[in-house]
Amino acid sequence: MKVFGLIGRSLAHSFSKDYFTVKFKNEGVDAVYRNFEFEKAEDIRPFFEGRNDVVGLNVTIPYKEEIIPYLDEIEESAKEIGAVNTILIQNNKWKGFNTDQYGFMTSLKPFLTNMHERALILGDGGASRAIRYALSKRSIPCHVVSREKGKADLSYDEINEHVINACKLIINTTPIGMFPKVDDHLAIPYDFITKDHLVYDLIYNPDRTQFLVKAEKRGASIMNGLDMLKLQAEKAWEIWNNS
Repeated sequence: MKVFGLIGRSLAHSFSKDYFTVKFKNEGVDAVYRNFEFEKAEDIRPFFEGRNDVVGLNVTIPYKEEIIPYLDEIEESAKEIGAVNTILIQNNKWKGFNTDQYGFMTSLKPFLTNMHERALILGDGGASRAIRYALSKRSIPCHVVSREKGKADLSYDEINEHVINACKLIINTTPIGMFPKVDDHLAIPYDFITKDHLVYDLIYNPDRTQFLVKAEKRGASIMNGLDMLKLQAEKAWEIWNNS
């Protein structure tokens, strides 16, 4: 039986295991999907050595960037992004891909209008890199926000009315507000958000974070990350089966 799985640090509430378990059952696939938790990136590759049953892995926080030095090969777009969320294992060789950027843009595209000509990306981690890449392919300039001043284009205390007005597309790539800390929210000036804004949260649990609730109260259109997750998962499945 083929084994697929998700590698990360804390996976108790992961989307992938439930999604693929149902998929395998519905499609009659003779495979199993498991969660693999690791405290350190350096422990990941040795754990799987000698296992010929594991053929595909997804990667989540905090290893999307940290896994790269342990790969044998990396697909060109994932290399450009600098983050990997999908791994194909063939003949003990590990090849990294990024399907986040595909899932994000495919889910976002039907809702983009000519108002969304500039994006504000909250967070500067691996997911943020994928979002930046996807938007760059549509020639949408981005301003990236980091907790650390000087690390990205802006820090949170530099987000003001002018920034919010200029960026009608706002995307949260951080885990702030994710279950179980559902009352947490990003410290941005929500009062300047309008009905012209499209606000996207990569978090899917809860389905409406406080970030989205506050934006919706200002009249913004909102999206969570569930469709993105489904689309990136299907893209991963395609990679595992057609490579």
